[in-house]
Amino acid sequence: MNTETTYYFVGIKGTGMSSLALLLHDKGLKVMGSDIEKYTFTQRGLELAGIKILPFAAENIKDGLTIIKGNAFGDDQPEIKRAHELGLQVITYPDFLEKIVENTTSIGIAGAHGKTSTTGLLAHVLGGVAPTSYLVGDGSGKGVPNARFFVFEADEYRRHFVAYHPDYVIMTNIDFDHPDYFTGIEDVFDAFETLANQTKKGIFAWGEDPNLRNLKAKVPVHYYGTSKNDDFRAVNIKRTTKGSSFDVYLHDEFLGNYEIPLYGEHNVLNSLAVIAVSYFEKVDQEEIKEELLTFKGVKRRFTEKFVADMTIIDDYAHHPSEIKATIDAARQKYPSKKIIAVFQPHTFSRTIALMDDFAASLNLADRVFLTDIFSSIREHGGNVSSSDLGDKITKGGTVLKVDNMSPLLDFHDAVVVFMGAGDIQKYEYAYEKLLSSLSLKNN
Repeated sequence: MNTETTYYFVGIKGTGMSSLALLLHDKGLKVMGSDIEKYTFTQRGLELAGIKILPFAAENIKDGLTIIKGNAFGDDQPEIKRAHELGLQVITYPDFLEKIVENTTSIGIAGAHGKTSTTGLLAHVLGGVAPTSYLVGDGSGKGVPNARFFVFEADEYRRHFVAYHPDYVIMTNIDFDHPDYFTGIEDVFDAFETLANQTKKGIFAWGEDPNLRNLKAKVPVHYYGTSKNDDFRAVNIKRTTKGSSFDVYLHDEFLGNYEIPLYGEHNVLNSLAVIAVSYFEKVDQEEIKEELLTFKGVKRRFTEKFVADMTIIDDYAHHPSEIKATIDAARQKYPSKKIIAVFQPHTFSRTIALMDDFAASLNLADRVFLTDIFSSIREHGGNVSSSDLGDKITKGGTVLKVDNMSPLLDFHDAVVVFMGAGDIQKYEYAYEKLLSSLSLKNN
């Protein structure tokens, strides 16, 4: 890495980009970047670090910059186009990340779901016992001098993760997503197998995933899960309103009893993957137990707040499997309360491709509301609406508007789960404001 240049991030508020910007800043490098002016949840960390964020503009690009290009942008983006005109070095996010991967004991976390939560958990646990740098997909990043470990999220979209050659990879699952790019589950599997064949030491894969069971790799594949044919097994799982506990075995060897202040079966599995990696790196399991107990979670993953008599949960869930996991976690923590789901579909192509699965997962809630579909930078329309999804939902399906959140006022002493990867938080804030104003009037 060059200490003489300034690293300029095009799309610096992106979840991966903001994490990488923070990591480079920690290493003492000069960092700045550009993005949309609208507030995003990744922005505050950059501001607190004193990293300058400019609005997109070609005139931002000057001699002396090294450009890091966000995955959402092509060479026709005005800033990138200007950088090429000036002959500046332009590096993609995955290619730059690979430079960091090469210089540490690196652990990539891949999967259709669960990447961010598992990356955050592993970074927290290893960071408590050894110098650890990390990039988490919630916009968190840290660069530690002479780090022993580098923990990073490896995103499968457009096969970005095939740029990486890590020591280890955790694969949480293989599922069909991103229908705007992948042609089907076979295409997704091919991408994961490519990453598997570039991994240097070992792979840790969820054993109950049939696709992961078919994985062929040049290094050992260690399976974790809850069935007898898994290598690392969680048994005697106890789930309460305080969290979960479980015993862990490596084949017939008892490794210990572990407790986590987390909810949902998926968090037991995520913890099991972390335990497996740390075991192979000969980290003291007693230290691992202590670190697991202090994990507070990552941004926008089951983030809770309390307004009036309501519990409000904010979650990034935008795929049927993630919605199911989030509702499962809410049921565990609040078994006696009604669970109301407010879901913002993310992209037209995903909504069409997975509509029946969305309906089935959302129907696990006691009542369901939707918002209009949030389009992506690559997709601005489609032949589907939220009302089409609502027609398939048996537990409601009303489409809310941000200027009228009053239907949610019918519920009391309940849990409202806002889910989505777009701007679902504006609906959440509108509801909180309405709830607070009514609470003040009643008092």
